[in-house]
Amino acid sequence: MAELKYRPVTHDHDAFLNKAMRRKGFKKEYLDLGEEYTLVRQMLAARLQSGLTQEAVAERMGTTKSAVSRLEAAGKHAPSLTTLKKYAKAVGCNLEIKQLTAAIKG
Repeated sequence: MAELKYRPVTHDHDAFLNKAMRRKGFKKEYLDLGEEYTLVRQMLAARLQSGLTQEAVAERMGTTKSAVSRLEAAGKHAPSLTTLKKYAKAVGCNLEIKQLTAAIKG
């Protein structure tokens, strides 16, 4: 069971977000999904820090890559607390919930 390490493609999130905010309707939808986007950013950061691919995380969680992909897509899926705990454990973190905002800390 060899785990693949990967090197993420560089991405300027702030530039992307500034451009996206100019699109009609994007800002309202983005703000409405604020907590979800915060959680997803933290999940992705934890996975990147661990150096794991979605496939490796899926294997550790006992699920599929497509399920992990859905977890990492804000607004498309409402994962259970159990699933978030499994994800956090798979990437070597603990799940902390503070003031109704979830955070994955590595």
